[in-house]
Amino acid sequence: MVSISPNAARSIAMLEKLVSFDTVSRNSNLAFIEFVIRLLRDRGVESRMVHNDDRTKANLLATIGPRVEGGVVLSGHTDVVPVDDQEWLTNPFSVVERDGLLYGRGTADMKSFLAIILGALDRLTAAALKTPIHLAFSYDEEVGCLGAPSLIRLLNRELPRPRAVIVGEPTEMKVVSAHKGITGVRTIVTGHEAHSSQIHRGVSAVMVAAELIQFLQSLSAEAADRGPHNQLFEPPHSTITVNVIEGGTALNIMARHCTFHWDIRVLPDDNPDRYMDRFKDYCRDVVLPRMRRISPSCDIETAPRAATPPLKPESNSEAERLCRMLTGDNVTRAVSFAAEAGQFQESGLSVVICGPGSISQAHQPNEYISVAQIEAGTRFLHDLVGHLAR
Repeated sequence: MVSISPNAARSIAMLEKLVSFDTVSRNSNLAFIEFVIRLLRDRGVESRMVHNDDRTKANLLATIGPRVEGGVVLSGHTDVVPVDDQEWLTNPFSVVERDGLLYGRGTADMKSFLAIILGALDRLTAAALKTPIHLAFSYDEEVGCLGAPSLIRLLNRELPRPRAVIVGEPTEMKVVSAHKGITGVRTIVTGHEAHSSQIHRGVSAVMVAAELIQFLQSLSAEAADRGPHNQLFEPPHSTITVNVIEGGTALNIMARHCTFHWDIRVLPDDNPDRYMDRFKDYCRDVVLPRMRRISPSCDIETAPRAATPPLKPESNSEAERLCRMLTGDNVTRAVSFAAEAGQFQESGLSVVICGPGSISQAHQPNEYISVAQIEAGTRFLHDLVGHLAR
């Protein structure tokens, strides 16, 4: 391994432990959360769990330092995306170092941020903090930011008001002031089965779905052409993509059912409802009448599955001033991925995104973070502790 500082070495040791927990979103994260609770308890720090409805997953909220206003929330999600059908050269749930890069699922997105915090617990608890550091760790961020709302409600209800929230998504330790919003949507097409040679007697749900997907493609192209546009984002416009589709039973049967999932990613000053409304109008006015001329049982059902608000830029906010002071970064940036930052902001808190690693590595096979980014993130945290102890 390349030469590293003692503080970063502790971060990496903790990262190795955190990556070993298989917290793919379809699985429970309770073993991970219980491990964190034990670490905190051993240092005299109390924590709270907020479970999901079936108690298979939990958020965690803890405070280090005095319970006074003006603290800083360090926020991160504990879940990671699947490794299925990806060609990994190493065990994705074991950290492997090669040429200064640390490979493993979640190393970039975003267990390194959590590892830096947890690897520095002795420093955090020994520091004479004048204002607190709050730890807010969530579940199910990767499937629609589902866990954060209950965590944020608990934070706002029970903690003295913090001055800033830092969401540690991978930004290469650069300050990000805005992100796109996302709305996840599911469309279910119900057709009418018939022999595939008798197309006048049936309605293929798969063929209808293909037509609807093409319509969504045209909406996305229209957004790219007509805007709104914001050059801080890449791409600089709202987008619509279909990423999952399933349907049909046999080659020679006109499919009765087809389901596809799509997302709308909007700029902070755009509205996802306008795309949803256009799509529903097209289904109702153009496609459904044609389907029901063959069978009145045909249908198209569309409903949002999850929605995360955008992070809107707030120039010179408390969170922005704090992170710019600690990093020396004064460039205005925005990202096209969605995060829990918009949810914190929607609740009335001051938020930025700033964390180690690159989003270009997120969700990829052979995901990695550089040791240099671990060093940078570790320095940032220790500088934050020093600032809050003054």
